[in-house]
This record gives sequence, structure tokens and C-alpha cells, in this order.
Amino acid sequence: MIWTLLILVLAIALYMFGGKFIKSGSKKASTLDIVMHKGIKVIAIVLIAGSVCRLWTPVYLVHTNPAILQEMVQNMQAQQEKEKNKEVRKYVKNHMDDMIGNAPIAGNVDATKTIFLWSDYSCPYCRRVHSELARVLSERNDVRVVLKNFSIHGALSDAPAKAVIAAKIQDNAKAAALDKLLMDKEYFTQEDMKNQAKLPETIHANVMKLAKEAGLDTKQLEADMEGDVVRKELQNVRELAQRFEITGTPYLIINDQAYPGYIPYARIIEALK
Repeated sequence: MIWTLLILVLAIALYMFGGKFIKSGSKKASTLDIVMHKGIKVIAIVLIAGSVCRLWTPVYLVHTNPAILQEMVQNMQAQQEKEKNKEVRKYVKNHMDDMIGNAPIAGNVDATKTIFLWSDYSCPYCRRVHSELARVLSERNDVRVVLKNFSIHGALSDAPAKAVIAAKIQDNAKAAALDKLLMDKEYFTQEDMKNQAKLPETIHANVMKLAKEAGLDTKQLEADMEGDVVRKELQNVRELAQRFEITGTPYLIINDQAYPGYIPYARIIEALK
């Protein structure tokens, strides 16, 4: 800003007094003198116009018409999202089986339309998306939801994420049932949160109760939770999250297009088209 003001002042001075620096050897100005004089005027006018525009533009954008800034940001974000979705489509098309991996699947496992869902069982927005997806699955048999359990909240996330992945080793339907129970019910309370030292143990015990309700062999489940299958799937979840720049949950890929954050039922249906 200071440099712009300085250039503006110099440009005005150049416009007003620049001609005096041109000295002619005769009383009558030569053609070269006239050209140089006009050239100085043109340069001064260009500098003045540029400086005024540079000074006025921020004022116009911030105070006179700030909506333009919002529109510019939205357009930039839309362009970035478009480019990102190109990469997502390309990767999903070529790596569908790898992305599914050992992940549990809700809905018809052989469905023609696939939704990938990165979620965390302690995330309230994930629970809202879960209810919207449950509605979709109840109405349609051509959709499946691949559950990519993103463990991002420590003790609140670790046991549930591992348990649902491990449950698939026993039975995918029971894994989906456990997923539903964890999303529909509270598997920890505010009272549990008061004792942070015992929180992992408490969460684990609560998850096992829901696993038993889902019809799972809890002893086998606990063993599988620490096995290679679960470890590889959690690694796959993290690697894909890094590739797709997933920084929070929920995050959906519907028909190979990315939808970060909560989206309602109607928008899910539209995306499936």
C-alpha cells in the first residue's frame, strides 16, 4: 500500500512537471521534444491509473461489494473440488477392490452402486449420516455402503473401529449389525468420561456388550481385533484418507464423487443418480 501511494505521488508529479526536464536548444520545440513530452504524460497517466485501481480495488471488494469476494472464493473452491473429483473418480475406477479390502459392508454386498463412508463412532455428524444412509439402504437393494472406520478420537474410536472390522471375519451381516448398534446406541456416558485412565477399558467392555447383542463370538472378536486383518484395514483407511485429503468425518464417496461432511438423504439419492 505504501509503495502504491508513493508511485501515485511520483506519477502525479511526473504528469505535472515532467515536461520541464525536456530542454530544447531552440525556442521552438522540435518533433522529438513533443514526442518525449507526450510520452512522459502517457507514462504518468498509466502509473496514476494503475495506482488508483490498486488502491480502489480492496476498498471496493471489502466495503462496496464484498459479495464478489465470496463468489470468487466459491468459484475457486468449486474448481478445486472439480479437480479433486477427477482424481477420486480415476482412483476408484482402478482400485475398487483394494479400497473395499477387509472393510465391512452395509446393505447388499453385491449391489451395483457403492458408497464409501469414512466415519467415527464418536462423531455426532457421522451418526446423522448413518441414519440417512440407513433410510437409503432400507428403500434400495442396489446400494451398498463400504464402512471405512476412521479411528481419530483415541479411546472413543479405537475399540469400536477395530470391533466392527474384526466382526466381518466372523460374518459381514453381524458386522453391519454391530455398526448399527454402535451408531444407534450410546456406548459411553459422560460418567465414563470422568475417569480417563479407565476409559479405554470401559469403552472396550461396552463395545463387547453390543457385540454380544449382535450375535458375535466376543472371545474370538477380541482376538481378531488385534490381528493382521484389522491392522491392514486400519492402515488402508488411513492411506486412503491421506490420498483423498480427508481431515474429518463423515466423508463419503458416492459413485466415485467426494462429499465431505454431513449430507442429507435427498442429496445422497441425487448423488446416486
